[in-house]
Amino acid sequence: MNHPRGIHDLGGLDAGTIDRAEHQNDFWEQRVDALMRALALLDPPLVRTDELRRAIEGLGSKAYDEMTYYEKWITAITEVLLEKNVITVDELSGKIAAIESRESA
Repeated sequence: MNHPRGIHDLGGLDAGTIDRAEHQNDFWEQRVDALMRALALLDPPLVRTDELRRAIEGLGSKAYDEMTYYEKWITAITEVLLEKNVITVDELSGKIAAIESRESA
């Protein structure tokens, strides 16, 4: 049986060189990592690793190729929390608007 290759499945393909240099994550990336850890430690977890992976693998090819590692994570975390009705689109939109307003002031 021949299965279509997902955007995340690079096994056997020429993916170019990998930058293996250590680097310090930006503050926002550290916060995304901490958020995921906190959500996963709840009992029951609000976001499980398999849910995060499914949401990341479900990104369109353009988004998957252009987003950084932690951009994919925060997008996936948001998607899962919206699916589970932990947050609403209106709440998210309101928070984004408040941050944009604060930063433009």
